[in-house]
Amino acid sequence: MAAAQPEVENPPMPPHPGVTDDLLSRMADDLIGINGVSAVALGGSRARGDHAADSDHDLGVHYRRDQLDVAGLATVAEKWTGRPTPIAGPGQWGPWVDGGAWLRVADSPVDWILREVDRVEEQVRRAIAGDFAFHTQPGHPLGFLDVSYAGEVAIAVPLADPTSLLARWKRHLNPYPDALRAALVANTWQVEFVLGAARKGARREDSAYVVLCCTHAAMMCAHAWCAQAGVWVTNEKGLIPGVAQLPVETGTFSRDVQEILGHLGSSGSELHKGIDDLQDVLGAAIRHLSESDPRGQ
Repeated sequence: MAAAQPEVENPPMPPHPGVTDDLLSRMADDLIGINGVSAVALGGSRARGDHAADSDHDLGVHYRRDQLDVAGLATVAEKWTGRPTPIAGPGQWGPWVDGGAWLRVADSPVDWILREVDRVEEQVRRAIAGDFAFHTQPGHPLGFLDVSYAGEVAIAVPLADPTSLLARWKRHLNPYPDALRAALVANTWQVEFVLGAARKGARREDSAYVVLCCTHAAMMCAHAWCAQAGVWVTNEKGLIPGVAQLPVETGTFSRDVQEILGHLGSSGSELHKGIDDLQDVLGAAIRHLSESDPRGQ
């Protein structure tokens, strides 16, 4: 699943030809030598082991904001690409995606993604406590889930961690925190409220608003499914289809939700029917989640 990872850590699949484990290790060594960089980890689909042949290699570059040498990052990037490479400094990609660089190395995409140490540590603490929120962020239509920083750490494969920063965080995140699991399941209270708002839009044949409400409600349920299964979500891409791949029984949730969202229509009657159908599917999911033991068993 593109957005999630089971509680049990799996070793990463072999990197795409051209980008070897040794190459990534040497790149991480270069990065850790830059002032302000505290740790480097392989993340994303290659850390989860569900990548495609052409998937990017995502390297999380954990840094101290008051110390980071952005010019040093540019120097290392040019060493590996053979050409000047733009570096987005802290905050230049938005409040949560932060910054980094897109490199082409050994004819493969390698992305550096900046993560500030203090902010990550804060989200690790919040995840353990069962606190979370969604924030406006370009590229994240649902909103950026702040504790996905903790999820990134949980699934990451450390490449350079000289002070055991990542190792210390990971010990608190695997297994999946019970408090976060309970909080995301409890968050499904809003589904009925959001679908009620969708019905108001349907009366005005406001299909865009109805689609927005219905998608939001469905994704809240998908987040709850993942939490119940102890699976970290780090991106909404693939979230609803991925429910079918969770290591718990989810029935036909993914198929039914995608079918409904794909055929909501535009007339008032079509929109009302779609909302009714979705409410049946989501209602059944919420009842199952509420009645299940942790991990959905």
